[in-house]
Amino acid sequence: MNVFRTLLHYLWPKDRLDLRVRAVLAIVCLIASKVVNLYVPFFFKSIIDALSQPSALIVTVPALLIVGYGLARVFQQALSELRDLIFVKVSQHAQRSIALETFKHIHGLSLAFHLDRQTGGLSRVIDRGTHGMQFVLTFMTFNIVPTIIEILLVTLVLYAKYNAIFSGIIFGTIVGYIIYTLWITNWRTRYRRTMNQKDIEANTKAVDSLINYETVKYFNNEEAEFHRFDESLQGYEAASVKSQNSLSVLNIGQGVIIGFGLVLVMFIAAKGVAQKQLTVGDIVLLNTFLLQLYFPLNFLGFAYREIRQGLIDMGKMFELLDVKKEVRDIENAQALSVSDGHLEFRDVSFAYSNGRKVLDHVSFDVKPGETVAIVGPSGAGKSTISRLLYRFYEIQDGEIRVDSQNIRNVTQKSLRGSVGIVPQDTVLFNDTIEYNIRYGKITASHTEIVEAAKQAKIHDFIMGLPEQYETRVGERGLKLSGGEKQRVAIARTILKNAPILVFDEATSALDSKTEKDIQQSMRLVSKNKTTLVIAHRLSTIVDADEILVLKDGHIFERGLHEDLLTKGGEYASMWRKQQKAAHKTMAA
Repeated sequence: MNVFRTLLHYLWPKDRLDLRVRAVLAIVCLIASKVVNLYVPFFFKSIIDALSQPSALIVTVPALLIVGYGLARVFQQALSELRDLIFVKVSQHAQRSIALETFKHIHGLSLAFHLDRQTGGLSRVIDRGTHGMQFVLTFMTFNIVPTIIEILLVTLVLYAKYNAIFSGIIFGTIVGYIIYTLWITNWRTRYRRTMNQKDIEANTKAVDSLINYETVKYFNNEEAEFHRFDESLQGYEAASVKSQNSLSVLNIGQGVIIGFGLVLVMFIAAKGVAQKQLTVGDIVLLNTFLLQLYFPLNFLGFAYREIRQGLIDMGKMFELLDVKKEVRDIENAQALSVSDGHLEFRDVSFAYSNGRKVLDHVSFDVKPGETVAIVGPSGAGKSTISRLLYRFYEIQDGEIRVDSQNIRNVTQKSLRGSVGIVPQDTVLFNDTIEYNIRYGKITASHTEIVEAAKQAKIHDFIMGLPEQYETRVGERGLKLSGGEKQRVAIARTILKNAPILVFDEATSALDSKTEKDIQQSMRLVSKNKTTLVIAHRLSTIVDADEILVLKDGHIFERGLHEDLLTKGGEYASMWRKQQKAAHKTMAA
């Protein structure tokens, strides 16, 4: 019922009068088509009875009745098609609106949600939910509801035209059919749920394995991946066999119930004809009514099973909409107004949901045009600082300010629009180089993109490619080297032209020569901008205006490069270790 209530909200949108009118007209056409369909058996009965009359009437009367019968059939079909034609825009709009809202909602959830979920499984839930919604809308509108209306009308007509025996038998048969269908379907639902679960597991494992194609090859673990994937397929296979067996039990039982009702009605009708209480036309009429009812009723079992499955799939998708947003804009939040780009962390403390404390009362500021570097061992919380600046998480204590504005009090969109980042792991879209650079500014012209690429020192490389800017970069940018991907990321950030820049270990995975080239591009990008550099290699931040050494969630040391070396503390120790490692590498 919750799923139906949610669905009804989209089928009857408040801001779309045209769609409401379409929904009403579709209902009118639906009822009209069933009323017309109710008259078809009566035409058939009259034709049979007319043919049983004296020969003088056989020529003219049946001809008129046959024309009427044909027109009724055509009119009923036309009304059904008109109903579909009118309603399709309503159903497709509802489907698009729900899918879009779910997509928007997922993008609005915190990073913690996405780190806990596997992308393959998440996309599978959305895909199955969207298809389930389409099936539910189609069958509920065009099959289930029309069948119910027709059953009620036929039952009433038979009661009024004949007696309670025929309508009672039909009603009893239908009730028995529905009860049996519900009972067996509820029993076999667990197998369908297991199938869904194993299907999602298999899809997630397949996507995860293919994304990590190179890692699988590095460690020669194809067989392990095949076995891991096959485990889920075996579970799906077992559940599918049980589901099919239970389906056979359902179909056989439904056939028995329908057959029993059909035989009983026809037996009583035949007896009435023998006793001259009913005509041959009456038995034809009853038979036609039964066929009209039982044909869609046979399909009702399949429709009910699929609708139930569609509702389960939709329920899973709607559960995503129920996930609370951990990071929200406050009511009436204003856009961030950046004049100088002065960045301040004031007594900031943060811990992840598992209780692991990462930052403990951290304070620093980056003045306009300055470059502040943050260094420290792995797990010290360096990258967490950039995520907090972007408000991927909410801090527990303290404040983060930009030009004296608490970032909690401004819109996330305006905040993220004012910060540009070159991350350590640059993940590109499976599209062209131009598309990936333009992502920094969707409205950018080709000329602007070329200029950004030139500043990032990647234009010449792009022009040397056969398809130049139309070259596709592959899944996650795998067709480009690490340095090329970083240059694309820098070009993208140049295009964004944000007043605050973050370089999150942007060169840690590159070789020395590429690192120096990338550094030069980074200096050009960060000129006259507020810049925060999170670094692993200390050689990349020797010119920083201030260096912060982060350790165990605290700022352990701070100062200029030379001053920190003179102190002989943590920074000096890290410097000596890296220099020693660099000399060994060069000697080798």
